[in-house]
Amino acid sequence: MRKGVIEVAEGRYRETFGRYLEDFTVGDVYEHRPGRTITDTDNVWFTLLTMNTHPAHFDYEYAKKTEFGKPLVCSPFTVALLVGMSVSDISQKAVANLGWGDIKLPHPLFPGDTLYAESEVLAKRESKKRPQQGIVTIQTTGRNQDGVVVCTFERSVLVWKQGFGNADD
Repeated sequence: MRKGVIEVAEGRYRETFGRYLEDFTVGDVYEHRPGRTITDTDNVWFTLLTMNTHPAHFDYEYAKKTEFGKPLVCSPFTVALLVGMSVSDISQKAVANLGWGDIKLPHPLFPGDTLYAESEVLAKRESKKRPQQGIVTIQTTGRNQDGVVVCTFERSVLVWKQGFGNADD
């Protein structure tokens, strides 16, 4: 039987995603694939849906006059994409996200760039209040197509232990 698949009946298989608390090892790095090329439409829609009215994200004439000379990808969109790209590896079996911190955006991201993500396990421990769960802390790094780091952040996730939760239903 290959990892990531369970047999639900004879000759019938279901793909599974994510990791239980026991599957995380401090220091391990997960490369999240596929990457994601950000389009103008993605950026403008996210910016306007979230009511971010800064014209550097959707007004091309304004953006031409900035130091970048073109629109920037909205920073919360970058973080949201990186979180989404990491779900199948990090939080598919999560009970809840507990928080994000230390968000850094050291290099701009532009429409047309492709974003790649990876996460390193920084810490894990059993929950003091929830014996069937534990807490995993990871650092996610986003790089553009040239390998330049565009975003990093830490995230803590409450995750089920093996044999608990409904993650494989």
